[in-house]
Amino acid sequence: MTAFTTAIQHGAEHADEAAHGEQGVDVVHHLADSHVLELEPIGTFHLPQWELFGLDVSITKYTVYMWLAAALMLLIFLPMARRRGSVHTGVYNLFEALFVYVRDEIVYANIGREDGRPYVPFIATLFFFILFMNLLGLVPFGATATGNLAVTGVLALFSFGAIQASGIAANGPVKYARSLMPEGIPLVLAPVMIPIELIGHIAKPFALMVRLFANMTAGHVVILSLLGLIFIIHSYLVAPIAVAFSIFIYLLEILIAFIQAYIFATLTAVFIQLTRHPH
Repeated sequence: MTAFTTAIQHGAEHADEAAHGEQGVDVVHHLADSHVLELEPIGTFHLPQWELFGLDVSITKYTVYMWLAAALMLLIFLPMARRRGSVHTGVYNLFEALFVYVRDEIVYANIGREDGRPYVPFIATLFFFILFMNLLGLVPFGATATGNLAVTGVLALFSFGAIQASGIAANGPVKYARSLMPEGIPLVLAPVMIPIELIGHIAKPFALMVRLFANMTAGHVVILSLLGLIFIIHSYLVAPIAVAFSIFIYLLEILIAFIQAYIFATLTAVFIQLTRHPH
């Protein structure tokens, strides 16, 4: 049915264990990354674990869902690109409308039509990749890859690289470096202003990373907490209320999945525009 049915089943299992004196409901288990892919109607799959030069490069649960999000993008957008110039129908028409919205209302609205055209592919890829990962976490037995700091951190790192590259390309390396010391500021304040400006550049991608991670994790925690009340209070009277609120939060999570993809893409476009015009 929905993703929270998974939590009910897991919660019931852990509640039975708790009744026999074993460990209670483990919320972290549902949120943490792992080397096991749990698809309970089919089975449990142990993912391969590899090391390369002492580094852990194993395939994890979130890696699988990132690959799945990328595969969905290819399945949807490659046929659309091949049918360039024709009128799209069905699901392709929906994604064409979303793509046009990202192009016009996010990229062009914040960077400009001429200056923003080269950034449309990058920002649109960010938007749809994040959106698909967010939505995959809401399907039964799914996992939200954007609920992992490593994933959001790498996405923010890509944005940081694009932001800095756009500033250097638009202003040149020398002029862009001079923007760390705003005009009109006495030179004696350079030891203070330059570190502040550098921290500001680093804080932008850091905010993108934490905001996406926190919002996608919070909804899952709330749903699991509400369903956990059923097994903590041990009352059938709590179940209808907890399930009703869980359904409401679940529907809200669908909206948040779109909002967070929109915010990440929009702030990336805004930061690109700020670096192109440091003044």
